[in-house]
Amino acid sequence: MRLVTYTDADGFDRAGALLNQDQQVLDLQNAYRLLESRDSVALTSILALVEAGEPALELARSLVAKAPSAAVLERSSVKLRAPIQPPPQMRDCSCFELHLRQSFAAARRARALRTEDPDATLKAMNTRADDRVIETFNKQPIYYKGNRFAVIGIDDEFQWPSFSRAMDFELEFGCYIGKRGKDISREAARAHIVGYTIFNDMSARDAQALEMPGMLGPAKSKDFDTANIMGPCLVTADELGDPYDLNMIARVNGEEWGRGNTRDMRWSFEDVIAHVSRSETLYPGEFLGSGTVGNGCGLEQLRYLKPGDVVELEIDGIGVLRTQVGTAAVRN
Repeated sequence: MRLVTYTDADGFDRAGALLNQDQQVLDLQNAYRLLESRDSVALTSILALVEAGEPALELARSLVAKAPSAAVLERSSVKLRAPIQPPPQMRDCSCFELHLRQSFAAARRARALRTEDPDATLKAMNTRADDRVIETFNKQPIYYKGNRFAVIGIDDEFQWPSFSRAMDFELEFGCYIGKRGKDISREAARAHIVGYTIFNDMSARDAQALEMPGMLGPAKSKDFDTANIMGPCLVTADELGDPYDLNMIARVNGEEWGRGNTRDMRWSFEDVIAHVSRSETLYPGEFLGSGTVGNGCGLEQLRYLKPGDVVELEIDGIGVLRTQVGTAAVRN
């Protein structure tokens, strides 16, 4: 299934499923009401559906199969939010080594370009701090907890934060936890994933350059309204198939800026779940980001976004997460 949260004409969030090449949306609760003459608590939201477990997912599948026409809406007539907005918790991991290496190299180039002799400066730069990060990355999954209240969906406009002049997108793969668990083994972890989505981790690179020497990870550079863009849907694990052979493509204003593949993840979501769940309970609906795929952001090319740009992030089997970069924010 391709599950979505959409806003109805009265401004209420509804649980739905995409139909007919994503051109239509089935209102799951309305479909159930038409067929059973009653409501289901499990269909009040996508989070409630995930929390209710496999029986609720089977119910949703049966409704998609029947899809009563009176419960079907045109995609163009509704506003899609993030699949779960907000998620109960979100963690963004670093699973792609190429992104780390290329981002560190690009940041060094950027610093060198501000000097009188960039080539000499670059050659003389100490890389020990970057090397330590790579060393840690290869020992265990690393992650930070993001701002779940900054999650938005495909039909929302990204609001440029007032404190940044160097905004960047980040192309990430994401998964949702489907059932509660603690001390989950790597072998059992796949059964705890209910589905997948696309994640655009918007980043203020100038703010990031100032705060990362503090050694606590990204903070304000990724912590502002509308920073975490997810969608267009939650594709259930049974429908997506092998999650580790998916092409990932980033475009800005129709121009391809980079591409990669999920097969290049150094740490799989199963690795991450096993690591995160040590002595810690994971709950249905929690979100895990993969970190940026190599070549999946502007920083790696020293290119940045402009107000008015359109960012399109595509992953096989999930679709395209399209975001309009806002122009109305006051920047200083």
